[in-house]
Amino acid sequence: MELTGTAAIVSGGASGLGAATARELAAHGVTVVIADLNREAGEALAAEIGGVFAATDVSDEAQVQAAVDAAVATGAPLRILVNSAGIGWASRTVNRDGSPHDLASYRRVIEINLIGTFNLLRLGAAAIAATDPVDSDGTRGAVVNTASVAGIEGQVGQIAYSSSKGGIIGMTVPAARDLAAIGVRVNTIAPGIIDTPIYGEGEDAEAFKAKLIAPVAFPKRLGRAEEFAHLVRALIENDYVNAETIRFDGGIRFQPK
Repeated sequence: MELTGTAAIVSGGASGLGAATARELAAHGVTVVIADLNREAGEALAAEIGGVFAATDVSDEAQVQAAVDAAVATGAPLRILVNSAGIGWASRTVNRDGSPHDLASYRRVIEINLIGTFNLLRLGAAAIAATDPVDSDGTRGAVVNTASVAGIEGQVGQIAYSSSKGGIIGMTVPAARDLAAIGVRVNTIAPGIIDTPIYGEGEDAEAFKAKLIAPVAFPKRLGRAEEFAHLVRALIENDYVNAETIRFDGGIRFQPK
């Protein structure tokens, strides 16, 4: 699918993988709506790339609909949805002190990561369905969701996060089948360990990163946000990739801990 002249919504687009994706798409002629709760960073990035910021809690129906409306209002046809908003939570099902996992925290992770992904998927796809097809195949748009290898082989303490990301992976095939009728493809990327500011700076941060790198097969480093963004673009542009979950992890296989 041709990117130039289209509109996209990138949830979690103010930082990390989402920001890299927003820059990548904008560099190829896409008007990007950055749907995020971080207004300061989101507005700054929108100004940088000629996009639009929409304050968005992805679990909130009205706020996601407002982001979709903002994309439609750009005048460019909405054809791209990238779900990269998400949160994490570290806790065992039963902790070492014998206490059970906090239910509210589990529910919040599911609400943002899984339900939030579906919320943008359904509302955004409904808007994409109102556009005209761009080719003889009937293509109208493409969706890229962000899961995690933790949704495939989660580690100790990742029960909430892995549940949410596994749910996104499980959503991929039925969503692609559902949306085939309107010419929308759905794919999912399952990243491994990506180098983001969350790990901090300095000697301690580098030592921690070295431990994370150890099980990576090749290349022997953390992934880069711009590499993720490049894969997002490739999945959108390649019309025959559909209903796939693609590991983006340098060949890492998580150990139990």
